[in-house]
Amino acid sequence: MSASKGGVPVLKARLVRGKEVVLDWADILLGRRDWSTPPRRLMFVGGGDFSKIGERYLNFFVDVCGLKPDDSVLDAGCGVGRLAIPLTRYLSPPGAYRGFDVVKPGIEWCSQAITPRFPHFQFEWANLYNKTYNPQGTMTAADFRFPYEDQQFDFIFLTSVFTHMLPGDVDHYLAEIARVLRPGKFCLTTYFLLNEESRRLMASGASRLDFKYGGRGYLTLDPTLPESAVAHEEAFILASLSKAGLAVDTSIRYGSWCGRKGTIRFQDEVVAKKAAG
Repeated sequence: MSASKGGVPVLKARLVRGKEVVLDWADILLGRRDWSTPPRRLMFVGGGDFSKIGERYLNFFVDVCGLKPDDSVLDAGCGVGRLAIPLTRYLSPPGAYRGFDVVKPGIEWCSQAITPRFPHFQFEWANLYNKTYNPQGTMTAADFRFPYEDQQFDFIFLTSVFTHMLPGDVDHYLAEIARVLRPGKFCLTTYFLLNEESRRLMASGASRLDFKYGGRGYLTLDPTLPESAVAHEEAFILASLSKAGLAVDTSIRYGSWCGRKGTIRFQDEVVAKKAAG
């Protein structure tokens, strides 16, 4: 198969996966990995230090979002447990954690490694179509109803989820977040937000991500695989939050993705609160 038809990328991916499998076995044999560290072959949640990012978010949840040990928490797009693992040291019954994701191997690992040790942590596979992670999915994000009761959760977070979703799907997910979130409670969502500053930095060449393709309300890195990374117009996100009944509670915490200086976060973080009425 020629490189133009994908042969080289496919071969490279297989070689990387083979190396990861070998290293996973070496970790087990040499005792270098405990129960809370996922295998390398399942690390699909992005760059950065797996444990340090989890700890930073836990502190953020407690200090900024007011998370309590007995809260009921939803992790939408839980991946391979990067944020669930530090939460096991904080949430205690009647506090509870629920997480879902489209990547079935990640859910299987979490269910086998975390749930037996912490039964109040439960994980569910969402069989949603995703060209990269779940190409055989039978549902679309725009039609997906979160498998939870109305007003079930005290806190909801989605990290690196909306950065892979188009505007219509984001709009639907925000409505679902508002449905399952209790009045007066908080949610945290992250984005690549398009505004005057981020556009200026991209134009100057300072950005690590150069969004240039797309349509109304968004830009993407790759027009053939738009969900690989999506930047949304800030005005659209604010309007969508408002429509769902979610009000931005604090100033948006902008990230360094576009070349900003003086921030420890990569993506833009938005904390919103559901109206108490």
